[in-house]
Amino acid sequence: MRAVVVNEWTAPEALTVGDMDAPPMIENGVRIAVHCAGVNFADGLMVQGKYQERPPFPFAPGLEVSGEVTEVAPGVSHVSVGDRVMAVVDRGGFAEEVVAHAPDVIRIPDDMDFATAAAFPVAYGTSEFALADRAKLKKGEVLVVHGAAGGVGLTAVECGKALGATVIATAGGPEKLAVAKEHGADHGIDYKTESIKDRVRELTGGRGADVIYDPVGGDVFEQSLRATAPDGRLIVIGFAGGTVQQIPANILLVKNVDVIGFYWGAYRKLGPERIHRSFAQCLRWYEDGLLKPRVSHRFPLEEAGKAILALKDRSVTGKAIVTVR
Repeated sequence: MRAVVVNEWTAPEALTVGDMDAPPMIENGVRIAVHCAGVNFADGLMVQGKYQERPPFPFAPGLEVSGEVTEVAPGVSHVSVGDRVMAVVDRGGFAEEVVAHAPDVIRIPDDMDFATAAAFPVAYGTSEFALADRAKLKKGEVLVVHGAAGGVGLTAVECGKALGATVIATAGGPEKLAVAKEHGADHGIDYKTESIKDRVRELTGGRGADVIYDPVGGDVFEQSLRATAPDGRLIVIGFAGGTVQQIPANILLVKNVDVIGFYWGAYRKLGPERIHRSFAQCLRWYEDGLLKPRVSHRFPLEEAGKAILALKDRSVTGKAIVTVR
């Protein structure tokens, strides 16, 4: 099969398409003819050997796909050959075929195209689970979303609104804030020209935010600590800003703030039933018109490296996808 083949740790711009063996079927597996694959920040880390999981060579990157089922292992009953599906995989999405674990494969609605489906699982799965399950966001609370025009940030805006929160979006520049407002944000903060801490306090009458969703880290996190309300929750999603912050425990104590770590992928093993609940909720919201996935960039398989770089340089709003078929 054709795939983006990684034979050694390399920079995204050096990725090339080659031939590799199709993956073997596994117990409780589902083979998918890939139509599209979502692009994630982790793909760039994985090909450089900087991700928390370092797969053996050769491998193809790609953590989420959409396509058609072509084979199922004995005992798999919730999907059948010919079904249109989306799936989360450990790797291998940037290829013509992938074999996924059956619990990670979900049938998609009839009106969802393959590009939308490829952009759906990781970003929406992360945001709904983080806000509803881990941060326990309640109707009427104030939610701040950092990186609000990015892949997970934009989905957090939509999920926050679906949960009944007032959403304050932060992003770099008026164009990105406009995207966040199109997807439901009530207020916007341009972190390039405004103080996050001061503006959040101003918008909340000095009280601060109940929940802050942070995929950026660094200085953004430091400002967030000082912009939380009493009993506020600050959920750490990632470090797209490039700096892993150190957390001053004295501020947590004085302000009664919870800082919550969240790595969504771990729950595929730790709590798959919670993942399934989250996906079911996201698909209900999608069918109700509350979630409107945004795909701003599409790349052919041969330009997978460019897709990863577009994500890294923050030119993508919403998601980028790689088109395989």
